[in-house]
Amino acid sequence: MHDIRFIRENPAAFDAALSRRGLEPMSASLLVVDEERRANIKLAEDSKAVINTASKAAGNAKAQGNQSEFEQLQEKVAFTKQFMAANVELAEKKDRELRDALSRIPNLPLDQVPDGPDESGNVEIRRWGTPRVMDFKPLEHFDIPGAKGGLDFQTAAKLSGSRFVVLRGAVARVHRALAQLMLDLHTNEHDLAETWTPVLVKEEAMYGTNQLPKFAEDSYQTTNGWWLIPTSEVTLTNSVAGDILDEATLPLRLTAHTHCFRSEAGSAGKDTTGMLRQHQFEKVEMVTICTPETALAEHDRMTKCAEAVLERLGLPYRTIVLCTGDMGFGSQKTHDLEVWLPGQNTYREISSCSTCGQFQARRMNARYRPAGGKPEFVATLNGSGLAVGRCLIAVLENGQENDGSVTLPAALAPYLGGKTRITAEGALV
Repeated sequence: MHDIRFIRENPAAFDAALSRRGLEPMSASLLVVDEERRANIKLAEDSKAVINTASKAAGNAKAQGNQSEFEQLQEKVAFTKQFMAANVELAEKKDRELRDALSRIPNLPLDQVPDGPDESGNVEIRRWGTPRVMDFKPLEHFDIPGAKGGLDFQTAAKLSGSRFVVLRGAVARVHRALAQLMLDLHTNEHDLAETWTPVLVKEEAMYGTNQLPKFAEDSYQTTNGWWLIPTSEVTLTNSVAGDILDEATLPLRLTAHTHCFRSEAGSAGKDTTGMLRQHQFEKVEMVTICTPETALAEHDRMTKCAEAVLERLGLPYRTIVLCTGDMGFGSQKTHDLEVWLPGQNTYREISSCSTCGQFQARRMNARYRPAGGKPEFVATLNGSGLAVGRCLIAVLENGQENDGSVTLPAALAPYLGGKTRITAEGALV
C-alpha cells in the first residue's frame, strides 16, 4: 500500500509513476479525501480542547455557586462532545475510504524498469544453456509415451473437473524428487530457512500480500472465511505481520514447499491441455524480509537462487526483466525465468522473482528497528524457486528420446535411488 505522505509531498511524481503503468492520475482525488479526513481530525482535536477548557470552567462555576454559568457550560460541553463524535466518525469513514482506495493502486515501478504496454516490452537480460537439437519432432509432456501413463487427466476430471491432474508411478516420483532437490539446494547452499506453513489463512493475510481486495476472484475462499493460499508468499511474508524486528536479525531468507491454489480467473482458453496451468499445484517459494537499502541486492540474489535450480537440472532458460505493463500488482521490479520447452518450441515462465519495497510491509505493519532509531517498514521480496509442476514438464520434454523414453537429469539420481530414466512403458530404471 502507498504512503499518503509521499503522495501529499510528491503528487506529480506519483502520477508520473502510475502513468508508466498505463493508469490515469490519481493523486488529486486521493488528496481530496485525505484533506477532508485531516480536517475532520483537526475539528475533533479542537473540540477536545474546547471540552477540556469548558469542563474546567464549569467546575469552577459550580464551586463558586454560579448555577446559571455552570449549566451553560455543561450544555456547551454536551454539544461539543456530539460535534467531536461526529467528526471522529467522519474521519474514520474517510480513513477507511482512503485506505481502500490506496489498497487498490499497484506499486510504483523503479526507474530501471523498462516501459512497455504488455509482455512485448519485456527485456531479456541473459540466457543459460543451449536447447538440445533433437533428430525427431519433440512432443509436449502429455504426449511423451514414457510420461503419458503417469499423467492421468481423465481421473482428475472425474474427481475435480478441468485443470487438475493425478500423477502416478515414475512421474509422481520425479515430481516429488524435484521438490526435494529444490529444498535441499535452497537450504544447504543458498542459506534459506526451510519452513512449513498452513495453506488456509485469514483474510488479513491475503490482504497483507495484496491478493485482497482487488484480486479476490483469483483465489478460493472456504465457507467459514479462510482463504486457500495461491502461494506460500502469503504465509511466509505475513509471518512478520505486526512485528518490530531487530535490524541485526535481517535479512530473513525463507523457503517453503506447499500446495498452491488458483482459480485462474481470466485465463479461459489458455493452456487448457496438459498441466501447465492448474487450479492446484506445488511450488517451492522463496521470501526475503530485509531493509529497504538492501532490497535490490537481495532481488539479484534471489534470482540467482532460482536460476541455480535450472542449471543444476541442465534446463536451458532465459532471464527477463518485466516491463511496466506486465509486472505484478505489488512489484517494484520483477525478473521472470523462462525455461525452454521443446514440445512448444518456446520459452515459458517457470519462476517470477519480485521486490516489493515497503508496499506489502505497510499493509502488514511489518517493521524493523534500526540501531538507535525509530521503527521503519521492512522491504519484502518473493520468488518461485521453482514451480514444481512446470519444472516436471521441462524435465520430461527436454529429456525425451525418440523411442518414447525420458532421460532424467543426473542431479535427480540421488533422490530416485540412482535411477536415471523413464522407459517408454513408464517404468523408472
